Amino acid sequence: QVQLVESGGGSVQAGGSLRLSCVASLYTTVPYCLGWFRQAPGKEREGVAAIDSDNSTTYAASVKGRFTISKDNAKNTLHLQMNGLKPEDTGMYYCGADPLPPALQALGVCSADYEWHYEGQGTQVTVSS
Repeated sequence: QVQLVESGGGSVQAGGSLRLSCVASLYTTVPYCLGWFRQAPGKEREGVAAIDSDNSTTYAASVKGRFTISKDNAKNTLHLQMNGLKPEDTGMYYCGADPLPPALQALGVCSADYEWHYEGQGTQVTVSS
């Protein structure tokens, strides 16, 4: 059973930084597309970043240059380093995971707007101006 547990959210002022983590219990015999998405109250879900099994990354235009997605395979942990935070980054942040064959990953299917099958419970990020 796939389980994802996020942590690291909090409240910061604009310009500050946070590092989110997601501990993932995954089936280790298959490659995964991993990523982060967020949802603010009253707004639609927004993809933030994704990383595939070859460590290729994609980002939403709104966060590119400020956020960095990474993973530690030894610790089964996904991270999202968020710098230069803005009030519009406020929302619940979720990590997602989906097994994805290498052939599809090579086509760039694992992207920031991917809709993951497995999702965590989320961690709240609040950025004040």
